Amino acid sequence: MRKRDQGGPHAPYFLKLSQALDKAGLAHPTLVIDRARLEANIAAVKTALPARQALRVVVKSLPSLDLLDAVTTGMGTHRYMVFNRPMMTTMAEQRPQGDYLMGKPLAAAEVKAFYDGLTRNAFDPSRQLQWLIDTPSRLDQYTAISQANGQPMRVNLEIDIGLHRGGFSGPQAFAETLARIKANPHLLLSGLMGYDPHLSHVKLGEAREKALARSRKTYQDFIDQVKASGFDLQGMTLNTAGSPTFHMHKDNPYATEVSVGSAFVKPQDFDTDTLTSHVPAAFIATPVIKALPENRLPTAEALSGVLRFIDPNTTRAFFIHGGHWLATPVSPPGLEYSDLFGRSSNQELLTGSAKVNLEPDDYVFLRPNQSEAVFLQFGDIAVFDGDQISARWPVFSVSA
Repeated sequence: MRKRDQGGPHAPYFLKLSQALDKAGLAHPTLVIDRARLEANIAAVKTALPARQALRVVVKSLPSLDLLDAVTTGMGTHRYMVFNRPMMTTMAEQRPQGDYLMGKPLAAAEVKAFYDGLTRNAFDPSRQLQWLIDTPSRLDQYTAISQANGQPMRVNLEIDIGLHRGGFSGPQAFAETLARIKANPHLLLSGLMGYDPHLSHVKLGEAREKALARSRKTYQDFIDQVKASGFDLQGMTLNTAGSPTFHMHKDNPYATEVSVGSAFVKPQDFDTDTLTSHVPAAFIATPVIKALPENRLPTAEALSGVLRFIDPNTTRAFFIHGGHWLATPVSPPGLEYSDLFGRSSNQELLTGSAKVNLEPDDYVFLRPNQSEAVFLQFGDIAVFDGDQISARWPVFSVSA
């Protein structure tokens, strides 16, 4: 039952990154992007994407204008998917040339607030923004806003193609919504959006092929219904996929575009069989505050030795600057969170074996489990060019 000692020193990559952070004077929790790895992931997406499919970059997963610019320039796209009002406002102000699709339906009050706060610039929401509609009642709410503003509104219909997270799932409500759009001069049907991350969790082989076929058949049924209602599909946005599944759509006969965000930085949760050609490009670096030779349990000190015998990776105690992030320790190897001590956002305890020779001010590296939300917790992103921290990229304001 005794666990294996997994401890050891930093790998050469993280030693070099430590030196770069030292040289830059960054002695606080910092989100690091490896520029070469980011570019390798951009190249991987370009290789996988067929020429007939466009790419829409997911803003919430890459919440920094500089990071977004690196990706959109590398991919040659100006299409974005946005998920909340604050980020949409920022993008409309800072990147007014973009083409935008909302990735989730927003409350009518948020939609109204967006229009009320919109500054007059080159951005024209009636041409460049598609609002996502998931129910007939949502359409009614948005219609009222459009009429009050005296401004046309482009609407994209969210369809359920197997994820079962809402959206149109049957022909009746969908037909009703199509009829309302067709009858209203303030509304323009701009396309469909069907998200399918569940497919990456289906085991490889026949089961996944069947699930993918069902998903495509469902999407095609909705397209057929749009055609039957008298709409012209020419120029419509037929959006699908996400980072875990965009590789599955190379031969998709109807999708005009796929959405990708996290695959460009590959957080821990995206270690899937569909993204084996991608590499982790983002890490959290934070200094050790206290390095103790023994990990002693408060009020149960006598059990500490027993615990160390059962799990040698609990021998030493390292208290780091900050913590409780959605992240997994990756270097030095063998570091673990303490279930007995608990989590902390102030001085998180990481335990390690006697082979982990960290001292105060040394860095610990963690890999974010996801990029959305986590990237907003550290201030400016530090860009590592393989030798030094060559740039700092500001992130968006914190928003849900």
